[in-house]
Amino acid sequence: MQKRRKPINWFRVIMLVALIGAAFYFERMIVPTIPVPGSMTPTPTRNPESYISEAEQLYRDGKLAQAAEAYQAALQANPSDAVTYLTLARIQVFLGRYAEAQVSAENALLLNPNNATAHAVRGWALASQGDFLAGEASITRALELDPNNALAHAYYAELLADQYVNGTGPINVIEKMSEESNVARSLGAGTVEAHRARGYVLEVTGNYPEAIAEYEAAVAINKNLADLHLALGRTYRLLGVYDKAFDALNRANALNPSDPVPDSIIARIYLTTGEYVKAEQYAEQAIKDAPQTTAYFGNLGIIQYRNVKWPEALESLSYVINGGIYNEEIQVEPIPLEAGRVAEYYYIYAFTLLRLERCGEAVPIFQQIVASIPGDADAVFNATEGLRLCSESLSGVSPTEAPVSETPESSPTP
Repeated sequence: MQKRRKPINWFRVIMLVALIGAAFYFERMIVPTIPVPGSMTPTPTRNPESYISEAEQLYRDGKLAQAAEAYQAALQANPSDAVTYLTLARIQVFLGRYAEAQVSAENALLLNPNNATAHAVRGWALASQGDFLAGEASITRALELDPNNALAHAYYAELLADQYVNGTGPINVIEKMSEESNVARSLGAGTVEAHRARGYVLEVTGNYPEAIAEYEAAVAINKNLADLHLALGRTYRLLGVYDKAFDALNRANALNPSDPVPDSIIARIYLTTGEYVKAEQYAEQAIKDAPQTTAYFGNLGIIQYRNVKWPEALESLSYVINGGIYNEEIQVEPIPLEAGRVAEYYYIYAFTLLRLERCGEAVPIFQQIVASIPGDADAVFNATEGLRLCSESLSGVSPTEAPVSETPESSPTP
């Protein structure tokens, strides 16, 4: 007997094949696009070049902080780009973020240990932090790798100029920094750094009109760098051209509002012209911008002393002499006595105590000045007069006060 075969149901076969095909398509094409529960939704990856283009425009516009952020974003997308690390480092130096600039330059060196510009920028960052020895070693290495590197010569000139200002440079520091700045300008004609370095060397050696010309040349290359306008304002002030100094310093303030230096210099100008109310306002703004910088309390205290606000002056200057907690949260460290501007803070503090009839506290400070810094003629003169006045006061004689001599400002603070 033969079993009768059932006819094939082609409709069922077609439906089964269709279901298998749909399941395969769903597994391969749809499932990968479904996010895992609890995971972050993926976002499109941005091209690193777009970040760099944005950063370059921000730099040209003088928006350095935003430019730095854009370069950092570009590096997150492409962390193997040594050029971007170097550009970021140079911007960070202009922003005063020296430690960050050092790290960025060192990241570039990890990618290419023989990159001369990376060694130069690292040296610039180290010197800007006051580490002249390590900074010079790094810049010297850059010049060994590339003797014609204009940036390295410019940074070396600035390092030597800083040493000259601090009194720590070699015997021939003036000749050496002048030579380096001239080499930088000849090799890097048309670069901001070359003109800035030459201007700085001229500024610290008292050649103010020539320095201004170099700074103006740098501004012509990039008019939106706050650092250049700050240098112009600083030099115009030393030249006594206060209207142009105000213009440049206000421009620096507009480009970098968080920088306390322009406010501090403007305060000193108003102090010189006897406009104490304006001077105090700008000095207070400098403290708001950088309350951890003790010298700004000293500047404010001197202004308050000149404005016959002795209790306020005593409070401000006390941060310099004794340190303290500012605004109930910020530790302000005292500054040890040394010649120059710091000595002025000390003897004005002592004169404030004298004014408040607290000679018992003033005398030790006057004595410390005479004993510790005998080479500072202004400080010793004022301390000696202070001792005489306190002696007359304590002996019951009506004191005849001598004028307080201000510390001259022949060179800028680097």
